[in-house]
Amino acid sequence: MRRTARSAKLRVPLRLRLRRNRGRLLRRLIIAFLLLIVALCAAAVVAYRLTGIPDPHPETVTQSTVFVDDKGSYLGRRGPVDRQEVPLSQVPRYVQDAVIAAENRTFRTDDGVSPRALARAVLASLTGGERQGGSTITQQYVKNALLSPEQSLSRKAREALIAIKLDRTRSKDEILAGYLNTVYFGRGSAGIEAAARNYFGVDTRELTVSQGAALAGIVNIPSYYEKAGSDPEVTATLRARWEWVLDAMAASGSITAKQRAEAVFPAFRFYPPGATEGQRQYMIDVAAQEAADRLGITEDQLARGGYTVRTTFDLALQDATTEAVKDIKSGKGITLHTAVVGIVPGDGAVRLLYGGSDYARQPFNDAVGGAVEAGTALDPFAEFPLGAPLTALSKTPAPTPLKLASAYATVAANGMYAAPYTVTRITRDGRTVYTAHPDTRRVLDEKSAFLVSAQMSKSYGDALPAVPTAQRAPETVFTAGAGGGITRRTVWSTRLDPRLALTTALFADRPGKKKNTTVPAQLPNDPPPTETATETTAQIWRLATTGTG
Repeated sequence: MRRTARSAKLRVPLRLRLRRNRGRLLRRLIIAFLLLIVALCAAAVVAYRLTGIPDPHPETVTQSTVFVDDKGSYLGRRGPVDRQEVPLSQVPRYVQDAVIAAENRTFRTDDGVSPRALARAVLASLTGGERQGGSTITQQYVKNALLSPEQSLSRKAREALIAIKLDRTRSKDEILAGYLNTVYFGRGSAGIEAAARNYFGVDTRELTVSQGAALAGIVNIPSYYEKAGSDPEVTATLRARWEWVLDAMAASGSITAKQRAEAVFPAFRFYPPGATEGQRQYMIDVAAQEAADRLGITEDQLARGGYTVRTTFDLALQDATTEAVKDIKSGKGITLHTAVVGIVPGDGAVRLLYGGSDYARQPFNDAVGGAVEAGTALDPFAEFPLGAPLTALSKTPAPTPLKLASAYATVAANGMYAAPYTVTRITRDGRTVYTAHPDTRRVLDEKSAFLVSAQMSKSYGDALPAVPTAQRAPETVFTAGAGGGITRRTVWSTRLDPRLALTTALFADRPGKKKNTTVPAQLPNDPPPTETATETTAQIWRLATTGTG
């Protein structure tokens, strides 16, 4: 009987046994699930506490140094990355709001992450689907500046942890400033300051509502939108996105209905830049060397330092000069060089420095490094006592165009020599770190300076007798050179008055017998080089002093 009862008990159907134990199993599953949740939460807490906020990658904090002309117009930059950091206080509020409207409308209230976007990213990583967007501004900043670009589930989890921690330990303004200074805008621009300059030619604080909305729209696909303004299809696509950003700003109250109605799609700087960009590198070379010397640092340190160097140059005059000299012809088998220097007498500020036509082909600057035969260029000084540095210059058989122009500027300043300089002010993080002060000294008494000027005017009259006296300009005009008659090797032409001393030098060379060497050559004589130099100087003079060609 015992064996029979036991057998009957063993033959209880499984379904019945499960039904009897269902409550117990459910309780166990619930307990296991809760333990799993607790474990995951504990792991998350531990991971959160162990996760530190890494320092930004070196390339995301490296800054370039920007050079501007005497009016603040952009000349160019030096540095491995086109980025200049600006405090959030210099970013107009409507520009901040435009980026928030385009990229993360809950930025000011969220916890640094978007659970929905995070879930999509996790699912995509697990299933091998396409990479998912929709990250918050905080997450984008973490991804771009603090972590590697690797796309993996572990990196995404770390990104979320850092974003949460960043949101809890930093203010929203700090996070937004970091984002705006590192996000890529296309056209090689890392950060809002470089973008404002490269797309619109202005500083960040000068951006309009329309320009800010356009930049905000570009962040989405910068490599595509960087052609805005030059590619009609890209421009039309960006315009639609620009409208969308402005509508969002108006809906949130970031801009008024009046501002929205008055918004006009902005004009963009042409991209890629024109050929004159390369010619400006001659000026930047000189200004970079001077700026580094003034700060007592290397040029590499300057390039990576995030400085703004305001130069003495007049960019509009420089570009006009490039046009004025481009048609000067070389002779067969020779290379004709043109150098043009303009200096403010009595001050030394170099307004114009044309050192060559093609920096990529010839990085050597003819204006500051070209040792050119003086010939009769210094003859007007010969009979008068001179102070340094003109004493040494008068004994130099091959002065540079810059040094000769500074000597002529001394005459225009009634004998007061001013050392030429190209940097007026250097700033960093909105703080001035260097201001130029003219270095002047008397090297000629006023009577001697007057007589030198008279000698120069007399030489001009002898050299160009075809120009009637009544047509001569009131400024001093002087043409000189090396080599006589039709065998000129060098021609100098100068015009000066108290406003400006302008010198043009023409000289030529040809290949030497040894490889990669050159030797001086005769200037082409059709048209006569004296006539070419004088007319070129006269044309540039009119541009410089009256703004007309």
